[in-house]
Amino acid sequence: MATTPASLESVTLASISTETLYREMLSRIGEDPTRDGLIDTPGRMEKSMAFLTHGYSMTVENVLHKALFDVDYDEMVIVRDIEFFSLCEHHLLPFFGKAHIAYVPNGKVIGLSKIPRLVDMFARRLQVQERLTRQVADAIEEAINPQGVAVILEAQHLCMMMRGVEKQHSMTTTSAMLGVFKSQLQTRNEFLSLVKTR
Repeated sequence: MATTPASLESVTLASISTETLYREMLSRIGEDPTRDGLIDTPGRMEKSMAFLTHGYSMTVENVLHKALFDVDYDEMVIVRDIEFFSLCEHHLLPFFGKAHIAYVPNGKVIGLSKIPRLVDMFARRLQVQERLTRQVADAIEEAINPQGVAVILEAQHLCMMMRGVEKQHSMTTTSAMLGVFKSQLQTRNEFLSLVKTR
């Protein structure tokens, strides 16, 4: 079977180290990767990108392992002001902010430290804020089948601040409301009120 140019390119790229690719990128933007300040930059870029995208190597099961507990509690649980950092999939520029998460248990709760870890797992992937918001909500719903889940993300996007419209003080807010947070106005309003109380 004949090899297409596209498959030849993928074979060639697969044989090149990530560090070499970053060195080539520096050359293509007009830099000299052999100058003092940039000699070790390709290696640092490789390590940095591996850290910023390590969420791909994680699963919800790994994160929540042994942290789901049977508890007779059916009032709202809120973890707010969870700092997160992610990379916009459109420009590979950071967006960052805070997540506020609530759920109403249905016989099972999540260890509190695992909720920020869940946010980090999804944030450490190439993302859009809307998807990130929904992924966190869906993961909690699937893990413990609560009466409801609410997630609010507030973030600033460097793709809006450094380029494009260059608006420095804009904030993007996204939300996902599932179960009682969607169907019961009182429950939703209680959550929103508690999140606003700083």
